[in-house]
Amino acid sequence: MQATPVRAHAIPSVTTALRAVESLLLSSGQRTARRNAWTAVLEDRRRAKDRVESPYVPDAVADHRS
Repeated sequence: MQATPVRAHAIPSVTTALRAVESLLLSSGQRTARRNAWTAVLEDRRRAKDRVESPYVPDAVADHRS
């Protein structure tokens, strides 16, 4: 009875597969621009979340001191 061969390579993740497709379809400059744009979107979302939460901080500090 023979042992089952062990796979030496990890199964690629969805992210890895999407990056591979992206590299085939887009030039290097377009990939960089797209990633920079997505990073900017995520940063804008984080700042928007901070703006929404910031009015509650003084109230929380005042409640904590009372």
